[in-house]
Amino acid sequence: MDHLWLFWILVIISLLAPVARQQQIHLARLKILRRLQKERGSRIITLIHRHEFLSFLGIPLTRFINIEDAELILRAIRLTPEDVPIDLILHTPGGLVLATEQIAAALQKHRAKVTVFIPHYAMSGGTMIALAADEIVMDENAVLGPVDPQVGSYPAASILKVVAEKKVNRIDDHTLILADIAAKAQRQIEETVYRLLRKHLPEEDARRTAGLLSGGHWTHDYPLTAEGLRELGLPITTEMPMEIYSLMNLYPQPAQRRPSVQFVPLPAGGDESGRRPRE
Repeated sequence: MDHLWLFWILVIISLLAPVARQQQIHLARLKILRRLQKERGSRIITLIHRHEFLSFLGIPLTRFINIEDAELILRAIRLTPEDVPIDLILHTPGGLVLATEQIAAALQKHRAKVTVFIPHYAMSGGTMIALAADEIVMDENAVLGPVDPQVGSYPAASILKVVAEKKVNRIDDHTLILADIAAKAQRQIEETVYRLLRKHLPEEDARRTAGLLSGGHWTHDYPLTAEGLRELGLPITTEMPMEIYSLMNLYPQPAQRRPSVQFVPLPAGGDESGRRPRE
């Protein structure tokens, strides 16, 4: 009987331990967010997507910008006084165009300064959201990406190119319909990006850059660095607050049996953030 009770106690502990750990991480995140918000005198909002696991099942889920994200961010913006700056910490592979455009439009309408922080990457829709900011702060190695629309599993620009070049004798109706949708999607995205860029660039440069970012000139996962974005005239800085790196450490990827990357946590002569002590 004692062994049976011990067995059930161990089962209960194993079930509750992940919940307790998640709550601990949640409280640690809130602590950093409150401290950062107080230091900067702003409203801090996070949009951070990771690969996550369903409880017990172990099924990997890819997170992306969706309607729920848009609803929550729009609510946070709506509850922020017009004279209070907004700082958005962004880490995402992209997502739904509708949700992305709603978030970008709401950020652009906010009267106080909007700053977007990119500690690692913000691709596709994440880039569009970043363009709505007054200032984009990137890690020196962080990247944004092109915003060219995708129709199904194909880039809109590639569908249009195939139809325009007519490399086959007959183009089926399905491809022609995709080409029609692709043309509309590309035009709509380019116009949205143009409106976002007007706050940063002269009209002619904004139109040219919008066409470059949305026209399929690169592959959809092409990395746009801080240096390259500055050359396009965008307001990019690389002075990332150390607290944001600490916050990102609290959004861990799912644990693996054998880690792919390992390093010594404490650099020689420095603390966990990598900073050396002052003389």
